[in-house]
Amino acid sequence: MTPPPGSLPTPRAGVLDISAYVPGRDHVDGVEKVYKLSSNETPLGPSPKAVAAFRAASAALEIYPDGGATALRQAIAAKYGLDPDRIVCGTGSDEILSLLTHAYVGPGDEGLFSRHGFLVYKINITAAGGTPVVADETDLTASVDAILAKVTPRTKIVFLANPNNPTGTYLPFDEVRRLHAGLPSSVLLVLDAAYAEYVRRNDYASGLELALSADNVVMVRTFSKIYGLAGLRIGWLVGPPHVVDALNRIRGPFNVNAPAIAAGAAAIADDAHVAAALAHNDEWLPRLTASLEGLGLTVTPSVGNFLLIHFPSDPGRTAKEADAFLGRRGLILRAVGAYGLPNALRMTIGPAEANELVVAALAEFMGRSPAHA
Repeated sequence: MTPPPGSLPTPRAGVLDISAYVPGRDHVDGVEKVYKLSSNETPLGPSPKAVAAFRAASAALEIYPDGGATALRQAIAAKYGLDPDRIVCGTGSDEILSLLTHAYVGPGDEGLFSRHGFLVYKINITAAGGTPVVADETDLTASVDAILAKVTPRTKIVFLANPNNPTGTYLPFDEVRRLHAGLPSSVLLVLDAAYAEYVRRNDYASGLELALSADNVVMVRTFSKIYGLAGLRIGWLVGPPHVVDALNRIRGPFNVNAPAIAAGAAAIADDAHVAAALAHNDEWLPRLTASLEGLGLTVTPSVGNFLLIHFPSDPGRTAKEADAFLGRRGLILRAVGAYGLPNALRMTIGPAEANELVVAALAEFMGRSPAHA
């Protein structure tokens, strides 16, 4: 029997309109051996030094963590030459993005992001009672002009994923500066640089300098990608003191757990492990792009650790059918229909064996001669 209206606690307006975020799959029913290439995780795993630090921290799990994540903030500061007081750490960059939205967006306000930007932006803006506003992209790349054209007196926050997920495209830093210059000083520009470590372009910058020099810019980073600590959920932000102060007032008092603090501090200091992850990505990103294009597929040029693969609309060759075909072989890619890209799949750059298997399977799917990445 349905309870009468008003007899149960009711979420405030807008909450039930949110489509919950659906992570990349990690298994296929009936398939024992799978290669998970759906969540942009590093195939090299975490630094052994991070694992050792995690294990050492596990000996004192009965003790509350340092509420300020001091050791982690100091390690980040040492890596980038920052003042630790300008840094906020959180349970993944997801929490940082949520804190920013709830601190600066409320009912009647607008939050702005590009057409194929991270789905969490829309979720957070709606959850805060604000109105999500979408700016069109050009060639699957954020457009400064389109973003600025959408700014109104109600705009409170602009999210820019750079590089962007799931497209892998990026804005040169000159364009980021132009975006910042065109925004009112009252609008907070959030530079989401989750994949910054992978970028090898001379005209790219993560936004660190801008976050240190401007009063309305923050840069957000993660330990989930190149550092291989996705399971521990560690993110961080650098920005002006007034933003840091606001976030510290509303974040949980112990929002980063002790093993995560220890592992993150060790991971960010292990330059050799990061270099190995970069070398692997530098090898396989162009190889996979060329191999997939050789099968007649379109691949959006990417600067991250993943590729957006576009499929024909012909029956038997669609992305949905390719996803099922690959899944039966234990190869899990990411369907991106929720991003407005129903005929594409996103593929994480995985271990060599998985990369080769995907190319071979897609060659079979497309009816082409077997190819090797």
